[in-house]
Amino acid sequence: MTSDDDTRTLILDMDTDDLQELSEYLDVLSSSTRLKVLKVIERKPKDIRQISAAIETSYENTKKHLDKLMSIGVVRKEAGLSRPTAKGIRPVWKYSLVPGGLEAITRSLGLFANLNLTLTDAVLAKKLAGVRETFSGEFAGQSPVFILLGGAEDGKVFPLGDDSIAVGRADPDAPGRSGQEIVLGDEYAAVTRVSRPHARITRRDGAWFIEDCGSTGGTFVNGAPLDRGARGELHDGDLVELAKGAPGATLVFVVPGGVPAADAA
Repeated sequence: MTSDDDTRTLILDMDTDDLQELSEYLDVLSSSTRLKVLKVIERKPKDIRQISAAIETSYENTKKHLDKLMSIGVVRKEAGLSRPTAKGIRPVWKYSLVPGGLEAITRSLGLFANLNLTLTDAVLAKKLAGVRETFSGEFAGQSPVFILLGGAEDGKVFPLGDDSIAVGRADPDAPGRSGQEIVLGDEYAAVTRVSRPHARITRRDGAWFIEDCGSTGGTFVNGAPLDRGARGELHDGDLVELAKGAPGATLVFVVPGGVPAADAA
């Protein structure tokens, strides 16, 4: 399997406007206080006073942090009711994570960091690495994920939770299976059905591997084909193709807070 940069690169550069948007996004997430806010509302909506007390800062400062987090689409506010007091119950704004908000951050940081994106601004590249590491540390326990690129399910995130995971298209006629599966839609027609399956991901001694299970279209890691039955180790940022071309599926392997193999070498 090759780790040559040319086989790992999907995007070679970004225009000035995109770089500016990335910088603004990272500025929002670079605040440790804002990450604490996300932790406070991770499981249950809270009003500003509850959040302010939990992160030990003023109401006004808490409001500013919440506004910043809403600006990147990871926090939302909805009307709720306050806790009962001597004066009764009153309506308040309650803030919560947008469903899938943490996964969206992981996806965004992972894609920018792991596609060998050429950041012409070294300061921005350093900021990206720092935010990714801090975010991963604050939300420890996040499992590696596959992010699907292209097609009807573009952007779908598949967390890897088991030690053995079958990958393929849905197989409605097959009997029920035990264990985790990564199931793709019928649009990815070149991907073998999951009952065979097309490929299998396994974890051993903390490392992740992928093997082709005799698929018709083949499995490719960073452009290099896997021999049938051979296991290839996966590293943060690796590009996995299940068959080539539009009918196949392309996924990126992302380890939250990880270092791409090419950078670690």
